[in-house]
Parts: sequence; structure tokens; C-alpha cells
Amino acid sequence: MQTMQLTIRRAAERGHARHGWLDSQHTFSFADYHDPAHMGFRSLRVINQDRVQPGRGFGTHPHRDMEIFSYVLEGALQHQDSLGNGRVLRPGEIQLMSAGTGVTHSERNPSDREALHFLQIWIQPARRGLTPGYTEWKPDAAAAKRKDVVVISPDGRDGSAVIHQDAIVRRLRLDAGDAITHVVAPGRGTWLQLIRGRLQIGEHELQAGDGASTETAGTLSLTAIDPVEALLFDLA
Repeated sequence: MQTMQLTIRRAAERGHARHGWLDSQHTFSFADYHDPAHMGFRSLRVINQDRVQPGRGFGTHPHRDMEIFSYVLEGALQHQDSLGNGRVLRPGEIQLMSAGTGVTHSERNPSDREALHFLQIWIQPARRGLTPGYTEWKPDAAAAKRKDVVVISPDGRDGSAVIHQDAIVRRLRLDAGDAITHVVAPGRGTWLQLIRGRLQIGEHELQAGDGASTETAGTLSLTAIDPVEALLFDLA
């Protein structure tokens, strides 16, 4: 059996920005944080773990030629964009915006009491110049209970949000002792971002905020040491 070659990105090694109202951890180079060794992984370009103070947020700003999604962990996220979308998302929900030829949007914490905690993730599209669009994923009763569910895909499988890239994003929620596997197909890469808990992956133990990646074809074995929440990216 081929040995899986894993690269670990520890939470404590990430870039960190604090702007008073915003506390942000950067897995990859972003804004004023630049590390040539961590510019992204395949089409995955940004994983920011953001905490936003009550009543604050990101004012209206532009994007283009990027697939941008937010996964709410705690609190509420209010989104508005130039496509006419206005939403408030709750924990466990995902919004995905295809910036394409250009879009403006704002994201803020609408609560006057509770902090907002979410992941902001950017994936490069398969081609430039797309028509801007917006899609969401909200778990139904069945998906909310599943340990492994597709939340983003290029074909909208299982009710997932649709992305313009050969990228499949799965949300994992495992109880302590649960074990699952993931097959890394030849020519593809996998990135696992651990949000909560502790996880054994191969010979490595991951803790909250850690990431692990591989481009070795084979089977990844994942075992939850404590209750786990994670995102798994299967990328061309």
C-alpha cells in the first residue's frame, strides 16, 4: 500500500491580523500577510477564519474572477451584493458568490450582542470572465445529521451549492471515535481544514485550526479523537 504523504499546516503558524473589530487567521497569504511557501493549494486560494465584533463588518467592496464562499460557525452573517441578494445566514449555512466579471458585496455582523465567527474561503474559477452569480447551501433535516455531506460541487449534487471549478467540498461532523475514509484519486489533491475538535489523520493528530493536504493517490483514514467539525476539499 502506498504511503500517504501529508503536509500539515498548523493553526499557530497561520498569518494573523487584528483590526479591533476583526480578528482574522490566514491559512494562505492574504492582504498584508505574505508567505511565498503558503500561497494556496491547487485552486484553493484563501482560508480565513474571521471573528467579527457585534454591529461591525466588511463594507461594500469589489471582487472579480473568484469563487468566494462563507461558512458560518457562530452568530449571524448578513450578506448584500450588487446582484440584488440580501441574506442573513446562521451557523452551518453556506453562501457562495461567483464574482466573475465583477460584483460588489458587503458582509457584516447584524447582532448588537453576539460575535460572528465564520470561514471565508476563495477558490479560483476554472475560467475567467464568468457571469456573476450567487448560490447557497442550507442543511435539511437529513443533511444536518449526516457525518459526511457534500456542500459545494460543480454539478450541484445532493442539493449542494454550485461552483465553477472542479472542486468538491464536504462538511464532516464526527463524534469521538468515528472513523471515515476519503479516496484521493490520481491527479487530484485533498485539503482538510479542521474547525473544531481533534482528529487523527494518518500518523498526525490535528487540532482546531490545523490543515492537512496531500496529492498522493490513495485512501486517507480519519478518526475523531474528540467531536469534530471539518471541511474537506477534493480538488482537480
